[in-house]
Amino acid sequence: MSLPKRIVLVGPMGAGKSTIGRMLARELGYRFLDSDRIIEERCGANIPWIFDVEGEEGFRQRETAMLAELSEQCETVLATGGGAVMKPENHELLKQDATVIYLKTSIDQQVERTRRDRNRPLLQNDDPEAVLRKLFALRDPVYTKLADIVMHTDRKSPRLVVRQLVNRVNPKTPRHRRQVRKEGRNHA
Repeated sequence: MSLPKRIVLVGPMGAGKSTIGRMLARELGYRFLDSDRIIEERCGANIPWIFDVEGEEGFRQRETAMLAELSEQCETVLATGGGAVMKPENHELLKQDATVIYLKTSIDQQVERTRRDRNRPLLQNDDPEAVLRKLFALRDPVYTKLADIVMHTDRKSPRLVVRQLVNRVNPKTPRHRRQVRKEGRNHA
């Protein structure tokens, strides 16, 4: 089994898509791309500003255009925005020549990881936990449906998650080969 052409990370805010994505790309020798950061760079504005000026629909249109462009890239790990899966036209863009990994995390972890982050416009209200619960109820079935791999990230270090993902996307890692050789000797 060889490595996939692309790896796409989906999941809710606070699941670790950017952190884990950077580390996974480094481990695989791939390039790391973050669709939200690229949109910000190209617009010259942060996501809250884009939401304020263009609304969520304007941002989602930009996101779809960005995913179409990035779906042509090979040997990349792509971290997507949490809501990218909600537009059906994005599904094919996410899955095209890619292994889709759903980084799944609990609401409690999401609250903990996002509570001080002012760059998340959907959470700028009086009850961010209620928003996270509502978003999870809507998005979790879509993440699950699209995913080739579901990886739980609660109470795991990013390093452990990356090690587990490397073993899942490429079971022919050196550690795996050593284990196969060892098992082969035991059966001979």
